[in-house]
Amino acid sequence: MLVEKGKISSDSYIYCVDDGSKDFTWGIIERLHSENSLVKGATFVRNYGNQKALIAGLEGVRELGCDCAVSIDADLQQDELAIEKFIDEFQNGYDIVLGVRNNRKTDNFFKKTTAIMFYKLMNILGSKIEMNHSDYRLVSKKALDMMELYHEKSLFLRGFFHELGLKTTTVKFDVKPRFAGQSKFNFISLMGLALNGITSFSIVPLRIIYGLGFIMALFGFLMGLETVLEKIFFNDSPNGVATMIILLCFFGGLQIFCLGVIGEYVGQVYREVKARPRYIVDKKLL
Repeated sequence: MLVEKGKISSDSYIYCVDDGSKDFTWGIIERLHSENSLVKGATFVRNYGNQKALIAGLEGVRELGCDCAVSIDADLQQDELAIEKFIDEFQNGYDIVLGVRNNRKTDNFFKKTTAIMFYKLMNILGSKIEMNHSDYRLVSKKALDMMELYHEKSLFLRGFFHELGLKTTTVKFDVKPRFAGQSKFNFISLMGLALNGITSFSIVPLRIIYGLGFIMALFGFLMGLETVLEKIFFNDSPNGVATMIILLCFFGGLQIFCLGVIGEYVGQVYREVKARPRYIVDKKLL
């Protein structure tokens, strides 16, 4: 349809990435490729996760050559008809076009609530991303060339494309009901994605810990000063055993939480220092 309208060239192609699935996905891709060489793809030796699969697809089409690329999930929920609007915006001079869903009517209460919290938390902690934008987007060859300069292993694409500073716009679309199967992207996956995004693009949590440490030190100094003054002037020590236990539990828990945040950053550095490949491709169809 887009070829007939003159929106894209006749040699435009589809590049599928099979993230180490254990069903018949790769067999279907091979069959489609045998029927039409414009269907291309790659499969991993194992599952590497959503972001690695997207990166592999974008790097794959850059190697093959393109003017722009559109990334879309294979669950058929993102409205593929919005791609025409993406291309219109690209032709208007935009390097990045973000697909933003109109609402979250297809989500249950828990998923809707956690998703909203995810976007708000990411923006508060310094990893700026567009509300209700997942990874449905168009990126130009210029953006793909810039992505090649980023060698970090845990690249968070939503934060990365925002950080580039290229001319960006949004296109709204409606999410459709899932055609088949169930999403494997659960709350734990969302938390992992959030931690990766925050530790990849922001040091705000470390600065919050610095501020908390200063406040805790000041609070401890004031508590100690109060105790000394009461002992000197009133010859009495405060009772407050329950209060002290509560404070010890609270600050002990806070310290463990802060160590956990620091540990996430240390872990991020550890993964980068090892310099392991983002993914390993098993087979390619070109």
